[in-house]
Amino acid sequence: MKRRDFLKLLGAGLVIPSLEFEAEAKNAPDLSHHEARYYEKLPDRRVRCLLCPRLCIVGDKERGYCGVRENQGGKYVSLVYGRPVTLAIDPIEKKPLFHFLPGRKAFSIATAGCNVNCKFCQNWEISQVRPEQVRFYKIPPGQTAQLAYKYAAPIIAYTYSEPIIFVEYMLDTASFATRLGIRNVIITGAHVRPKPWKDILAAMDGVKIDLKAFTEEFYRKIVRGNLKPVLDAIVMAAESGKWLEIVYLVIPGLNDNMKDIKRMSRWMVKNIGPDVPVHFSRFFPMYLLKNLPSTPVRTLERAREVAMGEGIKFVYVGNVPGHPAETTYCPKCKRALIKRVGYEIKEFNIKHGKCKFCGEKIPGVWS
Repeated sequence: MKRRDFLKLLGAGLVIPSLEFEAEAKNAPDLSHHEARYYEKLPDRRVRCLLCPRLCIVGDKERGYCGVRENQGGKYVSLVYGRPVTLAIDPIEKKPLFHFLPGRKAFSIATAGCNVNCKFCQNWEISQVRPEQVRFYKIPPGQTAQLAYKYAAPIIAYTYSEPIIFVEYMLDTASFATRLGIRNVIITGAHVRPKPWKDILAAMDGVKIDLKAFTEEFYRKIVRGNLKPVLDAIVMAAESGKWLEIVYLVIPGLNDNMKDIKRMSRWMVKNIGPDVPVHFSRFFPMYLLKNLPSTPVRTLERAREVAMGEGIKFVYVGNVPGHPAETTYCPKCKRALIKRVGYEIKEFNIKHGKCKFCGEKIPGVWS
């Protein structure tokens, strides 16, 4: 692929179809054996993973729940360090992050694996497989950052699967990226323990957290995880001072109860404040929930009304291109500040972080 042809892809938000000019796609068994962070050694060559709330105890030659961290003779290793399976240039709005450098492009990377098993996962082909089951690129952290720099992407997004499980690769890449003046954002379910999460937040400029529901039952049955660690991670992210946005995928009959959404909205205002943007996104039948219908647009609108009624200032409707609630409005004068259609920005009326019309300060990272 020639450079000029690659650059044509930048505005399209497309997966990069080939990187043979940068790195050769690899097949198993060329996995990494990079020592993992966040584990402790136990007797009989066992280890306990300290990365996520599962606290997997892993015997020799076995792997944790995520499938990408393996005990090799009492040494816990990451099998996906420097082994991304997906490389893409996306609009930052696709993540979605609406108040973080609008209109910019993000160099997006992911490895195989995840530490939960959402029945509605849209990227299950890479998140719910073992690393040897998919092709990957062998690209070390420094080269990953250089790729983003080379193609003028001002942001690296750790996304698509669950970046928590490739934390070593993410943190090292972020370190190189920061030295090059590139921002880092994580797109995550935040099913993580406090110590690694603190380290991740220190390396990030922006955070988008998928809050799957506001009940433990949903997390237990549909996500195969726990709600409380996610809520704790949301509070930590807000307290870190890094830019934060929340996405709530509304699934018919499972997490669309307006009483729960009202409780969630009240919790957010109390614990992270009214300025954190919330996106209510439309569900489409996917993975293990193909029997359910798509979310009615009116349900998303009702969720938005409930959240705004509880005091959240910036509430969006997602996965409905052209909907008026894709637009950012000034909470004071109600004028349109960032008019969006899908991932495209049609108007931008924020100047020096303020509403161009009334001067109200608009929270976000604008430059």
